[in-house]
Amino acid sequence: MAFEDVHGDLLSWLPSAAGRAVDIGAGSGRDAAALAARGYEVVAVEPAPELRRIAQRLHADVAVAWVDDALPALTGLCGPFDLVLLSAVWMHLDEQERAEGMRRVAELTAPGGCVAASLRHGPPPAGRRMFAVSAAETVALAERFGLVAVHRGGGPDRLSRADVHWSTLVFRAQGHVDVGRTG
Repeated sequence: MAFEDVHGDLLSWLPSAAGRAVDIGAGSGRDAAALAARGYEVVAVEPAPELRRIAQRLHADVAVAWVDDALPALTGLCGPFDLVLLSAVWMHLDEQERAEGMRRVAELTAPGGCVAASLRHGPPPAGRRMFAVSAAETVALAERFGLVAVHRGGGPDRLSRADVHWSTLVFRAQGHVDVGRTG
């Protein structure tokens, strides 16, 4: 599926001037490549070596910096980023990891920057580590770390899975905030 088809309701919320973007959980690289084509300086984070190799091969002609790292720590990343994309990744984190991850995402987001996230709802595929995560919980967690919700949307699954639907969220960083320990 094309980036525009998957993220159509997020497009108008992306920063208008291309800057630094990070695609966390980049998978096959579709979104990272699309952001690079839109003029962003893109860092793609993918912890699975096999997916990272496939993405690098598929998008060898695209200027994307590939990083082997993972939420919640993201120790290999240096911000700030004007755009942080969390596409179909947040529900793979448990509650504590989500708190730690949101703190780190907030640290990496430039003041006035954008965090765009999509949340999958429905039963997990066999053998996949997934947790039930609501949009409301995600908004509340983001607000703890200075990220303000500016868009809440969602809809049916683009692959026509009847038991799956999606939430889309966009946050703006309100400036530097104390994003101390999540304990």
